[in-house]
Amino acid sequence: MTTAMPNSVSVSRHFEATPERVFDAWLNPQSLSRWLFAISGGDRSYTAKLDARVGGAYTITEVRADNSEWLATGEYLELDRPHRLVFSFGMPEFGPGFSRIIIDIVPEEAGCILTLTQEVVPEGQAEDIKQGWVGMFDNLEVTLG
Repeated sequence: MTTAMPNSVSVSRHFEATPERVFDAWLNPQSLSRWLFAISGGDRSYTAKLDARVGGAYTITEVRADNSEWLATGEYLELDRPHRLVFSFGMPEFGPGFSRIIIDIVPEEAGCILTLTQEVVPEGQAEDIKQGWVGMFDNLEVTLG
């Protein structure tokens, strides 16, 4: 199920993994390197520095084959394992602003449902952002096995 509200994007996906495994995949640097923002393919280097606590910051850097550098940064605003994760999200290459990412995880009999909502989506970019998250969720599904 995918919905969109004004100035936000929301994407839901069922995962055949426990809510704990799905939640932890957001906070483990080794796991992140396999799925979060890892959609460019080809040769790249990827680093993730996480201070996974409310008020803690994170920085994710990807250097692609063409030596271009992509940076994602933000701050953890809420952590309620394994149900909810909220953080700010910015990419300086695209401007100085920050979005707010809300992750809600609901257990199901055979796994869980993850719903991601990205608030404060730049004008005209909602569909591209939604498709980016869908691709990353595809990678997360592979990472979780």
